[in-house]
Amino acid sequence: MSEPTSDIAIARRARKLPIADIAARLAIPAEAVIPYGRDKAKIDAEFLRALEGRPVGKLILVTAINPTPAGEGKTTTTVGLGDGLNAIGRRAAICLREPSLGPCFGQKGGAAGGGRAQVVPMEDINLHFTGDFHAITTAHNLLAAMIDNHMHWGNALGLDPRRIVWRRVVDMNDRALRDIVQSLGGPANGLPRESGFDITVASEIMAIVCLAADLEDLEARLGRIVVGYRPDKSRVYARDLKADGAMAVLLKDAMLPNLVQTLENNPAFVHGGPFANIAHGCNSVVATRAALRLADYVVTEAGFGADLGAEKFFDIKCRQAGLTPDATVIVATVRALKMNGGVAKADLGREDVAAVRRGAVNLQRHIGNCQSFGVPVIVAINHFGTDTDDEIDAVRLAAEAAGVEAVLCRHWAQGSAGILDLAHRVAALADGGTARFRPIYPDAMSLLGKIETVVKDIYHGAAVTAEPAVLRELESFERDGYGALPVCMAKTQYSFSTDPGRLGAPSDHVVHVRQVRLAAGAGYVVAICGDILTMPGLPRHPAAEAIRLNEEGLVEGLF
Repeated sequence: MSEPTSDIAIARRARKLPIADIAARLAIPAEAVIPYGRDKAKIDAEFLRALEGRPVGKLILVTAINPTPAGEGKTTTTVGLGDGLNAIGRRAAICLREPSLGPCFGQKGGAAGGGRAQVVPMEDINLHFTGDFHAITTAHNLLAAMIDNHMHWGNALGLDPRRIVWRRVVDMNDRALRDIVQSLGGPANGLPRESGFDITVASEIMAIVCLAADLEDLEARLGRIVVGYRPDKSRVYARDLKADGAMAVLLKDAMLPNLVQTLENNPAFVHGGPFANIAHGCNSVVATRAALRLADYVVTEAGFGADLGAEKFFDIKCRQAGLTPDATVIVATVRALKMNGGVAKADLGREDVAAVRRGAVNLQRHIGNCQSFGVPVIVAINHFGTDTDDEIDAVRLAAEAAGVEAVLCRHWAQGSAGILDLAHRVAALADGGTARFRPIYPDAMSLLGKIETVVKDIYHGAAVTAEPAVLRELESFERDGYGALPVCMAKTQYSFSTDPGRLGAPSDHVVHVRQVRLAAGAGYVVAICGDILTMPGLPRHPAAEAIRLNEEGLVEGLF
């Protein structure tokens, strides 16, 4: 029988262990395991509470250069490194985000790793999994329904229908829902008004689930959600509608971290799934904290390139959760660097060392940015079969010029055996005690100052522009006591600028903030930059066209 080559075929051949056996590797007792079938489970809240006070392991962040159609493999490297650390005798756990259905049926595909560095069951993780996204969608839309119901029955809170900011969500790319007129058909259907939908991963409730410490914190954060404004600009909160309790009930099970396994039967927590281009892009605090108390090394990832995911991991997640990372891995590929160097996707198979050198400025920019947070950095070169020795050497030299080491990794093809060198080096880096983590801006800085700091220090832009209304909104947030919150930059993932076509390492560009949103429950202020959308659309030929059940009833074409 020929060796399987597609991710889904490889995953289907996996020899999975019962999920209780995977939990036992982290000393999680059977009574704390809540099975969802034979190969996935949630971990009981009482057991999680009992972990408080235990010593914590080393926290390792995996991030990447800016994504390109050539592929980078951040999640694949996260899984591979977790397997590699276990293979060299270190007790390691992996913490990933749950995939959204939008990319799975759109263009990007799934997010469970790839090749021989995957988490399984791959189909379940990429589809409905344990229902967390459905619970988040339902809780979000319950609040929307309660807002409209309140308006219908007299609007005792005095909400201005023109200033309701809580939209609905669905976990699918659907451009037709971006801007809608709702409640048509007469008085019985409510008050007509303009509104719209965001994708579920952009929901503030997704961020709240990922940042809340426990159920008590969850309900408090839900109550702080701003749903709209009165004519005098005073805010109306979810707690004013008495929606926070019911929303917490819907999210009770979604707050419990999900445990699965890698192809090599190592433990992986897959929990929460905010995008990093429109949200904060990290897995849940609950899962990360649990893993740190159950394993000696925890490998986690943050979405898209380091200018988005890593910055938000450091400035939002670590700040809120009191986490102190010990090492950072930046994933790069020869193919992606060639694309940053001006090579078309169709020509990436041909050797072009000069293009690698030109494109390596993107990698070097990310290295310097990550170093500015005080965490030691190493580069993982995710190997493709078309890479040549000279191209790989060019990446190594570029990393060395930026002051860090680059290690070639073959985990996609070989699993843990192909990433042992990186595992040894990352363990040494994390154990070295050289991390001096610090966010890049203090709490006390103004909100505009925080936005400008990210733009100038991370994006290397020249300036920030914004309409007067946006500046007034930021000032109002500060007057009302929200000035100490971090900022969550929503911008294209493809470039340091707001122009997705500007690859490499553009500098001196201007970043325009067209809108700001107060996410009081999540605990940050969102700055929407350039043309970024909070509801994606499907491409001309979405992945859904190739996804189907075969004659055996198995999923085909998922990834």
